[in-house]
Parts: sequence; structure tokens; C-alpha cells
Amino acid sequence: MANQADSNTALLIIDVQTAMFNEENPVYAHEELLTRIGGLLAKARASGVPVIYVQHNEGAGEELETGSPAWEIHAAIAPEEGEPRIQKHKPDSFEDTDLQSELAARGIGKLVIAGLQTDMCVNATATRAAELGYAITVAGDAHSTWAQGGRSAAEIIEAHNARFSSFARIQNSTAISFE
Repeated sequence: MANQADSNTALLIIDVQTAMFNEENPVYAHEELLTRIGGLLAKARASGVPVIYVQHNEGAGEELETGSPAWEIHAAIAPEEGEPRIQKHKPDSFEDTDLQSELAARGIGKLVIAGLQTDMCVNATATRAAELGYAITVAGDAHSTWAQGGRSAAEIIEAHNARFSSFARIQNSTAISFE
């Protein structure tokens, strides 16, 4: 069980879905990402910290078609029984979802955030969480994206970690403790 100091913390894992790891174009540093998120999961579960998953949903024929194999949470970090899955249709995990009520029901005031995609859903969710008053730690080495706009994925991640540091604590996954 988590100690009193961290009893209001949750691990939020955003959009780590099978489609993001396809062989033709997997997300940047995909194997390391899964290992790092797996490490966070193990620490959170061992400490009794709630783990909340977010899944992006798209329509029929789209990459993240709801209910399709590609839409599923990646098997390497799959939810255990009782760990909630928040369903979303927009980058912000709070918009038109029950995430905020799920966090409130658990008395959560602190979030450790990891997942995909750095410059989309992780960015939108972390920004909104800060606006809502949550204390945020972003696992700086446990979110990822793809190269785009003339920038490498590593450059995009680095730039977003710098941006996140204006409202969140940035820590490598190995340094994050839930105890």
C-alpha cells in the first residue's frame, strides 16, 4: 500500500495502443518506451498507487478503430483487472471523458504521466491537468512520438519536456518513486 504522502497519486498512461507499434513505422524508441512504462507500472502497483489507462477511439476503418486489435492497450503493459480505461476521442484526456470524475472519486491530486503521443495527447492532457490544478510529474523518458515538421522525434520530446517543465516536474522513469 502507498504511504500517506503519496496516497493521492495516480499513474496515468495515455494511448499506449498496439497501432502505435506497427512494424512499418513504430513510435520512436518503442522498445525502451515499453520497458520504461513497464517499470513505472511495476512500481505503482507495488506501492498500491492507482493506474489509469487512456485509450484513443476512432471510427470504422481508422487506425485506432474502437474495439479493433490495433486499438487495444499494448500487451506488454496491459491493464490488470480493476484498472480503469478512460475512453477518449480528442487529444485532451479530460475533454468529454470521465477522467476527472474518476480521479476525484479516488481523491487524486497528483499525476505521473507517461504515454503517447508527446506533441498531441500527452501535451494536451498534461496542459489541461495543470489548468485543473493537479500536481504533475511527467516521466520525461516515458513518452514518445514520431519525427515530423523537419524535427526528429528526440527533438520534439526534448522541446516538450522543456515546455512541460514550466508547469510540471520532469523526471526519468527510474527516478520516479511512488513510495
